Amino acid sequence: MSETLSRIGIACTVNGERRSVHAFPMARLLDVLREELHLTGTKEGCGEGECGACAVLLNGALVNSCLVPAIAAEGADIRTIEGVSSGEQLNAVQEAFLECGGAQCGICTPGMVMASLALLGQHPHPSDAEIREGLAGNLCRCTGYQKIFAAVVRACEKRKKTG
Repeated sequence: MSETLSRIGIACTVNGERRSVHAFPMARLLDVLREELHLTGTKEGCGEGECGACAVLLNGALVNSCLVPAIAAEGADIRTIEGVSSGEQLNAVQEAFLECGGAQCGICTPGMVMASLALLGQHPHPSDAEIREGLAGNLCRCTGYQKIFAAVVRACEKRKKTG
């Protein structure tokens, strides 16, 4: 059997926990997260990197996990939607999505939350244009984006209050 067809060991940190899996090097990170690590919060939308439903943070950068080969996770720090809250305490972005109705059918929500976190990590007080640009890689067919946009603004307000 060819070496590229054999599973390899991949060690990484996922949501703060060291994890090891055996996967095909060119398997999609999305599939490894969902099928091997049972982290099903990350959704598959298009499978082509166009919708953002599968967005995760890989070494702090927002990526579409459907486009990332599993081998790229070796030694990486990965944060999925499951790693956003602190136990039962939701993150300010998650709270804002609930309060503003930014989550409807739920397919885009994990990716939108991850994109929002990445945006706020780079721009703690983003302008309207920065919010639009920060969320541009994520598609939603339910909300019309206004509620999601409002959720990002609300999350900024919450973060200002809590420091």
